[in-house]
Amino acid sequence: MIAGVGAALVPAAANAAAGESPRFSVFGLIGDGTSYSEGAAYGSDQAAKLYSSYSVYGKQGPDSVWDPNDPGAVVRKQKIIAESKVRLKKLDTYISRKEWFKVINELDRYMYETRGAVKGLASTPDQKAAAAAFVKAIEDTNLAARQKKQEPCFAAAKQAIEKLDDFTAKL
Repeated sequence: MIAGVGAALVPAAANAAAGESPRFSVFGLIGDGTSYSEGAAYGSDQAAKLYSSYSVYGKQGPDSVWDPNDPGAVVRKQKIIAESKVRLKKLDTYISRKEWFKVINELDRYMYETRGAVKGLASTPDQKAAAAAFVKAIEDTNLAARQKKQEPCFAAAKQAIEKLDDFTAKL
């Protein structure tokens, strides 16, 4: 009996009323205007002007959730780079033991974030060139590890550390 009462209350949470026929809306233009629809007539339910008539997102402004100049984002990217330096120093041990899976994992696992942080912090042409050189060194390390070539992998890992240090010196 208690389960039957509970089951009777669940449909009420689905925004339906007893005795009503289903509501529908076609792109918010045809049908019941109070029902949910994707885009709601291309943003007609939005209080602020939209970025595009085909977008559900408003224009970027002071009330936006994401701020490209957020100082917290810069600090987070700098922490990612600091952690990346620690992780890059582990590569020599993995390479000397020929633990190729660990080398590849370390590069895949955290260097994805590092690439984003490096590219996000680079603003001048000199910094962008240093960021590109670092990413190239990481790719060379990854390739040498996948090919199981120890000496080229050592050289590329050393170069990746140097290129990251070079990049951080230019910030």
